[in-house]
Amino acid sequence: MKLANLQIPSNFRLPAPAVPENELAQRLDNIRREMANSGIDVIVLTDKKNVDYFTDYQELSWDSKTRPLFAIVTAQHFVVVGSLGEGPAIDMKARNFEPLYYDGYLAEAVDAISNWIRENTTGVRHTAVDYGQDMFGRGSLALIDALNSFSALGKVRSAAEAIWKVRLIKSRFEADLKRTAFEIVNTAFDQVIANARIGMTEYELFCLMQAQTYLNGAESTDPIAMLFSKGDFSYGRTAKERMLEDGHYIWTDFRATYGGYPADRNRIARAGNPREWEVKTYTALRSVTIALAQQIRAGMTCSDVYAIFERMWSEAALGKLYSHVSRIGHGGGLDLTEPPSISKTDSTVIQPGMIFHIEPKLEREDAVFQFEEVVFITNSGVEFLSDLSPERVPVIR
Repeated sequence: MKLANLQIPSNFRLPAPAVPENELAQRLDNIRREMANSGIDVIVLTDKKNVDYFTDYQELSWDSKTRPLFAIVTAQHFVVVGSLGEGPAIDMKARNFEPLYYDGYLAEAVDAISNWIRENTTGVRHTAVDYGQDMFGRGSLALIDALNSFSALGKVRSAAEAIWKVRLIKSRFEADLKRTAFEIVNTAFDQVIANARIGMTEYELFCLMQAQTYLNGAESTDPIAMLFSKGDFSYGRTAKERMLEDGHYIWTDFRATYGGYPADRNRIARAGNPREWEVKTYTALRSVTIALAQQIRAGMTCSDVYAIFERMWSEAALGKLYSHVSRIGHGGGLDLTEPPSISKTDSTVIQPGMIFHIEPKLEREDAVFQFEEVVFITNSGVEFLSDLSPERVPVIR
């Protein structure tokens, strides 16, 4: 495939809008509420997604590990701790935080954080960092040791539970950013598959798909998971020199972002015409996936949804569910995958504002079938954030 086959938009997509000031203020109010409920006095943010979420400061600070960026949240203060080089970027516009600059590298950053906390908080300090479920932050034993030295009981806590209680509930603004991200990758998949050909390499299709997502307006696109396979599926491997043959299934899982929000969307295609049983299986699993997504309601638990899925799967007689993971769906937001999980054991109560990806997977003979449908939970039901998977499997000839 030549570069001329890439689809160059006549008008490039505008960059994602800034997070509205009132929304940033609400996010801070929400985390302070959860800090009070959890008995946390100070949170030190070390995870890029958490810093982005509360500051909307999406600059290139994270490209280098030598001069890290952190943030401190208390009941009265919100401070971003950065190297002197952050100053010009921070000063370009009004911010919802106070800047604190250090001259040096990680050791100086740790000193700046610990000194600020000592000078601006009193009494017993219950400190926490953003390490925990699906949240691992920017690891620094020096930072943990420093926080332990003045934390209650000599031990810093995890802030993950308090932060997730805030981040799991998305605003309309967030849902719309996700919708745009899905539009970018869905269009890219359709454009590239329409021009693909049997005989091309896996790596060639991968590169064209990556390029097309950028042309469609993605601000970043970590390497997508993509493979050609005829029954020998290994979803975590990188695209290689395998040639596309008749009977291969093309499986993709996108990572491209818009406004920081990734379009985690699975799409499949087939090389050559599918057999009759493949057509029937494709249609049946697509129907189950969409119908399940349509039935999710606020007030249900994730395990309630999984129980409905088990009944629907059994009635459809689709065979053995892909069993290398214990869930058939998950939350979505700024991170590629977020809690909660649509699984048998997750008792999380579903609330308006949550986003769910529903994606049961079936491997049968030499084929794979998976449809990742994404819904935004509303007070009255669900709203799909992406066009539904096509009624018929896309075919490459």
